[in-house]
Amino acid sequence: MTGCSTDKPAPKDEQKTETSKQEEKTEEKVEEKNEEKTEGEAEIVIPVVSKGFQHQFWQAVKMGAEQAAEELGVSITFEGPETEDQIDKQLEMLQAALAKNPQAICLAALDSKAATPYLEQADAAGIPVIGFDSGVDSPIVKTTCATDNYAAAAAAAHKMAELIGGEGKVGLVVHGQTSQSAKDRRDGFMDTMKNEYPNITVLEPQYGDGDHAKSTEAAKAIITANPDVKGIYGANEGSAAGVINAVKELNQVGKITIVGFDSGKIMIDAINSGVAAGSITQDPVGIGYKAVEAAYKAYKGEENPEFIDTGFKWFDKTNIDTPEIQAVIYE
Repeated sequence: MTGCSTDKPAPKDEQKTETSKQEEKTEEKVEEKNEEKTEGEAEIVIPVVSKGFQHQFWQAVKMGAEQAAEELGVSITFEGPETEDQIDKQLEMLQAALAKNPQAICLAALDSKAATPYLEQADAAGIPVIGFDSGVDSPIVKTTCATDNYAAAAAAAHKMAELIGGEGKVGLVVHGQTSQSAKDRRDGFMDTMKNEYPNITVLEPQYGDGDHAKSTEAAKAIITANPDVKGIYGANEGSAAGVINAVKELNQVGKITIVGFDSGKIMIDAINSGVAAGSITQDPVGIGYKAVEAAYKAYKGEENPEFIDTGFKWFDKTNIDTPEIQAVIYE
């Protein structure tokens, strides 16, 4: 695992999803850092613009980013839109961050194509851009710190196939169609099923924007239209939570195999209770840490590898309590 923290990320404070609250908190941190700087020493500020703020996953990424900032002696801001379908909101945040002429910037793009003008602006201003999580589909970025989402989704497909006996129908609920991580987690799962498991029929993916309610409805639609479906894969924390909710609400526990991606309290509880079979976990703290570390190196003119793989693991009831898994899951 590439992540640099061994502490289990389990932020439990009430999430602040209002943008004003996010900005207040991050601006306070910058001001505190500024006061600590000696006279004449340049302040190094690295904005971290994420895809969201509402999931505990992003809170864990934020924790890792803050750890790196503290160790490196730099200041960060961390913000993201309330939901992962608010592309325009994220672009506004990116534009505002660039307007402050930071030393570097970290971005998990909801839509790389839409972000291109701002990436070009950063490049022209000499501001290095680091991709993280979904990354940024652009040659402008210096590196991307992320899970190999395609390989991780392929691992999820292999587990699903094993659990359902290598035959039957499977569905999937995905968090979007524009971010690279969503596309990779969809395609890695579907390609593996189609290429390696000829007796498994993969249904058309349904999309829920990572929102619990939308993902629940998407999963219900799969089950209602396909009463013989044997398994459903949820491609991120919110998608998997929706699948869990749908299976419970339609009284399909024990009849439909659930494989998820990411952890979070809903998934952890579902695995421990037998509602879900297991999930792929990333290292969100490691993603945040490595992104800020790479941004700092880029600011100093140091080289980064093209891709920084932060790793993934499968966890289920048999290994969820092991130190190796406890170090990378979060509630």
